[in-house]
Amino acid sequence: MKFAKRMEKFESNELLDLMQLAEYPDVISFAGGFPAPELFPLDELIKVSAKVLCEENRGALQYSSTSGFKPLRDKIAVRMNKRTGRNLDGEDILITSGSQQALDMSGMVFLDEGDVIFCERPSYLGAMNAFNSYYPEYVEIDTDDEGMVIADLKEKLIKYKDRLKMIYVIPDFQNPTSRCWSKERRIQFLEALEGCEVPVIEDGAYSEVRFEGEPEPSLFALDKMNKVIYLGSFSKIFCPGFRVAWLAGSQEIISKYLALKPGVDLSSSSVSQRYIDQYLEDFDIDVHIKRTLQSYKEKRDFVIKKMKEEFPAEVKYNIPKGGLFFWLILPEDKSAKELLQLALKENVAFVPGGSFYPNKKMENTIRMNFSNMTLDKLDEGINRLGKVLKEFLF
Repeated sequence: MKFAKRMEKFESNELLDLMQLAEYPDVISFAGGFPAPELFPLDELIKVSAKVLCEENRGALQYSSTSGFKPLRDKIAVRMNKRTGRNLDGEDILITSGSQQALDMSGMVFLDEGDVIFCERPSYLGAMNAFNSYYPEYVEIDTDDEGMVIADLKEKLIKYKDRLKMIYVIPDFQNPTSRCWSKERRIQFLEALEGCEVPVIEDGAYSEVRFEGEPEPSLFALDKMNKVIYLGSFSKIFCPGFRVAWLAGSQEIISKYLALKPGVDLSSSSVSQRYIDQYLEDFDIDVHIKRTLQSYKEKRDFVIKKMKEEFPAEVKYNIPKGGLFFWLILPEDKSAKELLQLALKENVAFVPGGSFYPNKKMENTIRMNFSNMTLDKLDEGINRLGKVLKEFLF
């Protein structure tokens, strides 16, 4: 069978297999970036679905506007305005089938073969898999706990000024590291881009998943040059199974994405959009988000306590103030892939961090999710992983 050349760019099934481990009852998996299913507002959604189907009948099951269901787009604009100080309306919003579709369409809109993308080091694997179809070159920008290192960014802006076509960043609780950029670094980042005609894709999937501290303004809120394209999603704050996300940007930018979407999927799920719109009409999603974050903070604190008890001191890790992940660093001469093989024998899994580096890998890193399991499962999972780590390091 002759496949398209682009298939050579994609990761092997190794990570897909890891994600599927969540379906095996004997395996405790820290691999997936899944929200906690027990927090999905099932009772409310039963009422919402019945109401939508009874009141809108078969219309809810028909194709929807390519832009998305207008009442939902209007509500998203209102929520974004409260958080950004912008003056958006529904015409500034495009509904997408998950943020992953928005990432893929960003590649379609901006990238030709050989174009350069700037990204954080490390960066989100799913975004790289979306962009890979367009054969870009990734240039990693050094990143510390406050965000992209501005000196490195400025140096590479000069070096790649003729080939740079897009910058992709996750300023809020980044996947995989859960880092959150400081306000000062966000301002410096945008100042460094003055006079540079390049779009910034701001992935805001985790922007509302903060369980301590005050929110930082998004790049979209700080942007005065209309170069930031904001990707938002209901997956992390509500229910990922609906596959409803959105893209916000200038009218010029929205029109380019809108021109592509009919060829991608015609429109996003009509009924999913109506369910979410009705939920926003009848219930307070911020109450739901607050309840969710309280649960995540409890789980985070529990895992920190367990890791202090069970993990060797040689294993370093961050303390996330939001997001869904811990980022672990092993001694430099140790491979997380080798560790994983031992961990799987104990029926515990995680994602080796090397996959999140498009170029020079750091194979001594681990991404570990904490949101998707009960406290009992987290307890047993950390016990198993701690045992494996002690055997592996000594």
